[in-house]
Amino acid sequence: MQIYHKAYVYLTCGPELLVFEEADNPRPDLQVPGGTLDPGESYLQGAHREFSEETGLSLDIAFESFADQDHIIKNVPGILDGLHRRRHFHGWIPEKPADEWEHFEMTPSAGGPPIRFRLFWVDLFSDEAPSETRFFQGFGAQLETLRSRMEGQINGGH
Repeated sequence: MQIYHKAYVYLTCGPELLVFEEADNPRPDLQVPGGTLDPGESYLQGAHREFSEETGLSLDIAFESFADQDHIIKNVPGILDGLHRRRHFHGWIPEKPADEWEHFEMTPSAGGPPIRFRLFWVDLFSDEAPSETRFFQGFGAQLETLRSRMEGQINGGH
């Protein structure tokens, strides 16, 4: 089975998490910025590069690794089949750059034309918070760990 090394960024601002949907794809699943590492790239380097490529934002902040995950993908259109060895990073910003915006992923890992992303924020502590099942291919599995990390930041700690 092919192994793909992946890095993802869970960017938060207060109680909110940055997520995106593929604007031209009818699949309603939420995703977080990230993707496949380039040859010789560390997980942290890949997290910064992928975040910038998928959001259009260039942030000079620390990303902290908070979870690792092995996820097998088979027969999902537009996604590479194989073992996705994921490292999840958390970054925190004091102010949102925008409430919502669109950005194009110019180099999808599975090839093909650019993908239009609609980026927006979801409040992970509200009654309307998306469940882990609303997230694409296992990205929601980190939500409880992330909420625990966020509680300290929201209550004044870092």
